[in-house]
Amino acid sequence: MIGSIHTQKTDEVTINSWKSINELPPLTEQEVLRLLNQINEKKLSMENETIATLYTMLAFYRLKRHTDEDTLIDFLLNKARSHDASIHVYQSIDEIKLYYQFYLQLKNININNWSVRETDFDPAKLKKMMEWLDILHTLQNHTIQASKANKDMDETYRKIKKTIIDFTTTLEDAIELLQNKRSGVPVSEINNYIREVVRLQEDLYKSIPSIFQSNEHKTALEKLKEMVGLDEVKTYMKKYYHYLKYQQDRKKLGFQMVDEQGLHMVITGNPGTGKTTIARLLAEIYYELGLLESKEVIEVNRSHLVGSYVGQSEENTISYIKQSLGGILFIDEAYSLKRQDQQGNDYGQAVIDTLVSAMTGKEYGDKFAVILAGYPEEMRQFLWSNPGLRSRFPDQNFITLPDFEMEELLHIAEHTALNNDYFFTDTALKHFETLIDQSKVDDTFGNARTVRDLVLKAIFNKGASETIEENDNWLDHMRIDQQDLHIMKKNANTDDPMQSLDALVGLSNIKEEVKKLSSFVKMQQKRKQQGYPSVPIQLHAVFSGNPGTGKTTVAKIYSHLLKECGLLKRGHFVIASRSDLVAGYVGQTAIKTKRKIREALGGVLFIDEAYSLFRGQNDFGKEAIDTLVDEMTKHNENLVVILAGYKKEMEQFIASNPGLASRFKKYFHFPDYNAEELIEITHYHVNRYQYRLASNAEAYLKTQFQQHQINGNARFVVNLIDEAIQFQALRMEESEDHASSFSLLTEEDVKNAWFAVKGES
Repeated sequence: MIGSIHTQKTDEVTINSWKSINELPPLTEQEVLRLLNQINEKKLSMENETIATLYTMLAFYRLKRHTDEDTLIDFLLNKARSHDASIHVYQSIDEIKLYYQFYLQLKNININNWSVRETDFDPAKLKKMMEWLDILHTLQNHTIQASKANKDMDETYRKIKKTIIDFTTTLEDAIELLQNKRSGVPVSEINNYIREVVRLQEDLYKSIPSIFQSNEHKTALEKLKEMVGLDEVKTYMKKYYHYLKYQQDRKKLGFQMVDEQGLHMVITGNPGTGKTTIARLLAEIYYELGLLESKEVIEVNRSHLVGSYVGQSEENTISYIKQSLGGILFIDEAYSLKRQDQQGNDYGQAVIDTLVSAMTGKEYGDKFAVILAGYPEEMRQFLWSNPGLRSRFPDQNFITLPDFEMEELLHIAEHTALNNDYFFTDTALKHFETLIDQSKVDDTFGNARTVRDLVLKAIFNKGASETIEENDNWLDHMRIDQQDLHIMKKNANTDDPMQSLDALVGLSNIKEEVKKLSSFVKMQQKRKQQGYPSVPIQLHAVFSGNPGTGKTTVAKIYSHLLKECGLLKRGHFVIASRSDLVAGYVGQTAIKTKRKIREALGGVLFIDEAYSLFRGQNDFGKEAIDTLVDEMTKHNENLVVILAGYKKEMEQFIASNPGLASRFKKYFHFPDYNAEELIEITHYHVNRYQYRLASNAEAYLKTQFQQHQINGNARFVVNLIDEAIQFQALRMEESEDHASSFSLLTEEDVKNAWFAVKGES
């Protein structure tokens, strides 16, 4: 980037090489703003000539964006003059601004709608002319000094001024005739003046350098060309435009097409990829070529079309078809018209049938175009399940919009900021890239829409924390710094994951393995940032052990740890079992499993008692396993799966499927707790509710833990303490011994609890 990569001397030569407003400056508007910001913060020093040119470039870009009233343009040009009055480019911009503002003044008057008729009553003529006269006096008083840079523009302006003066004189004479109730009002001459002013207004616009001409006069293909990315779509649309024009020209020669492909179109793509924008450009193309009478797009979805009783869906659909006659009916998320899992009466099919009939019938056929839009996979299934609808959309009338690349998303972010008079600093833009990456978790990522939302959140964040003071620098209120980008939701768990792990009782082998993995992950991240090749990171794991040994607790800490390391975008924790993944009939298990995986994307999917997924080759659980393996490959580092269960059963389960065996290389075995660890866990749960164990109660429990096999480990301890607290309450209530401590658990309390939990008498 200029100002940060090249030498300063080269920068200044490049900047000062810009001498003409008929060419784009060598720097983008964002680069100019960043350079001026560095100069303002005294991080960069440049000659006055260079600074003046930078301010002039900024004024150029602001004028190019065509804001009707922009006081900052004058401010920037004055700043340019104050640094170097010999810069001539700013004078050209000043002239263009004045001429363009005069053009806008004429345009806003809407003079092309002025007219007077011989048949108008004299009072009506007089009222019109009096109103026009006031406006013409205002225009007549408008003055611009002769342009040295653009003689065509100046000559046209002079012609307009002369025509307005002559027009004003003619109007004044006509008004006098009407006021004196005399005949001979020159209606034809007045209308000729109106037509002449309109013609000269168009000439004035054409004489303005094309680089400053607005989008309203651009063709659909020119607008498409200016869109970010979409290279393949642009190529296709250009070919499609020329195909349609070629067929139009063939018809003029007398040729005919029996098998025309029609104007109906299917546009697929993920959210925010530009489906609606492309539909509107298609409408303009059809209108420009004369294929449709209007470029209006009627946008609808299921809620507009599907009714709640018999016949209403047909009425709604016909109503919107009538509204779109001559233009385009755009149906967003069209696949929602037919819901595969809909129970009972669903009137979406009635919409489809009515639409197909209208597209082919004599009454509405060829009088409007239909564009269906939605997600790629859902649209494919929808169309293939509706042969009548599918046949109306030939393969060449399918447009698939790709997701934007990161560079394109950053361009959209900068453009969005600029449209709102903000710019990113270099460090803020790099941080914003991280925010985008964190948002790209699954196929619900909104592409350009999400990026715009993030920019607006940053703008809100800045505006909510700053105020404008009289002596502030103007750049302070355009700049988006890194601190303005603290806009993502924070993880509710703010504890240090390693501290949480260390706080757990026992599990020394697990702690060592997790710490080793954490160090490996962090080091690979640092190597990646330094440009070194990183070793592939295997994050999927198998947790084996008896119930209550801490598998779920450690898995939650593991997810938090991976989030802190920057490997997981969300770091959330999703627990699933067989019932969450396996359905009761063919075809639904894959859907159910994918739904759960989508929920876990960006985090950890913890499948408890995972071995229960496999109950033989004919069990639906096999479909869940196959789907899980495929999705793990598809989503790569965006999903971490932890399988948990008894050690022996988990070993058999992993060995039963080569796909699982190749993807799970990390094994963590959770041993049963010994007596000392169980006592430590007991104290933790007792203290948690501000209770305490009597010394004889602790001695009793220690003996029991040493002499008995404890099924359930920590889970058993939790149940034991809960029972002891209840027995303490019963004891105190029955003995009415309220003098005893409310927080003391006695040997009697824990004995009763032990027998209750162990099921002994």
